[in-house]
Amino acid sequence: MKPPQLSPPNIHIALLEPEIPPNTGNIMRLCVNTGASLHLIEPLGFHLDDKTLRRAGMDYLQQCQWQRHASLANMQTSVRPTRTLAFSTHGQVSLWDVRFRSGDCLLFGPESRGLEADVLASVDAVVRVPMCSGSRSLNLSNCVAICCYEAWRQLSTSA
Repeated sequence: MKPPQLSPPNIHIALLEPEIPPNTGNIMRLCVNTGASLHLIEPLGFHLDDKTLRRAGMDYLQQCQWQRHASLANMQTSVRPTRTLAFSTHGQVSLWDVRFRSGDCLLFGPESRGLEADVLASVDAVVRVPMCSGSRSLNLSNCVAICCYEAWRQLSTSA
């Protein structure tokens, strides 16, 4: 029996100042496989022709719906998401308590430092992914995948 086809979620994944090419390549593959759009917000910590980005993204890079933005404000103006949800270990809202909406933007910060306080203060909600006590953080591409699939799960069951 063939599994049912799900409609892609109408969500935006935004990476603010991504630093590690393989993470971005993995996230590009994720976006192709889920139908999410990707937004890379400058400055980028690598060149888009970096071979490690291409290796991680494999042949998916040409299929990825992505845009490059000069700033977070530029991305917000261009995309006009329903809401912007920032993901941080400092979040007061658990991922399990978020009710995703079509058109949401899921914002993630640079791998080495996360999102700055001024960015966290400017979004609709700051969300944390549950982890065991004493854990510092998750790998960026893993965190994006968890959040993207939870959004897709919710949006596919609420339709």
